[in-house]
Amino acid sequence: MKYISLFILLFCIVGCWGDVKERPVTDVKVDKPFVAPEKPNRIIYFNARREFNDLNDTHLAAASKIGIKPLKGREEIPTASKKLYLVGGAMRFTEPYVVDELVHSSPFLVKEAVDLLHDIGRNFQDSLKSKHLPAYSVIVTSVLRTGADVKSLSRRNVNASERSVHCYGTTVDITYRRFQKHDDEGPEAGEVQLKGVLAEVLRDLRRAGRCYVKYEVKQACFHITAR
Repeated sequence: MKYISLFILLFCIVGCWGDVKERPVTDVKVDKPFVAPEKPNRIIYFNARREFNDLNDTHLAAASKIGIKPLKGREEIPTASKKLYLVGGAMRFTEPYVVDELVHSSPFLVKEAVDLLHDIGRNFQDSLKSKHLPAYSVIVTSVLRTGADVKSLSRRNVNASERSVHCYGTTVDITYRRFQKHDDEGPEAGEVQLKGVLAEVLRDLRRAGRCYVKYEVKQACFHITAR
């Protein structure tokens, strides 16, 4: 009787083991592999003053190579030594930049500078979009200056001089304090964010050999010369 009981117990154990081995794989819970979420296209902040420190002589060398001969007054703009193109316009956002109300300069540039300005504005807007930020345009605060403009400006700005690179139609100032928002009712981006995106755009164009850039503290602008 004792042996019969042991035989029955052994038979049950073997039968249960067989059930375990034959259990379908689909019954076994398998954890899904972890997939890290995609990181947003972040702004890379850096020291703009250290990055953009091209000296005035460097700007002048590039400007004298591709720009016009300096003009005495605005009446000479139509007869400049090289064709000048009007930048900006009456309608907002017809270009990827906005030209501010100019007092001591005129909205004219040589073609190389026009192309550069367009690329700055377009790259800035594309970068904002990729970073999921609201749409803005950069604001140009200074363009072509004549000798008369420089003389008038020098009464207010000690940095203005007869060796101003703005006299060649190759140079623009873009403020990093103000930006033109496209949708007045929509969300806003911070000044630090917008300045950081613009700095990224200028750094890439400068490294590509498209321009020279000087970070201006008192005028709160990027001083940019086409190459």
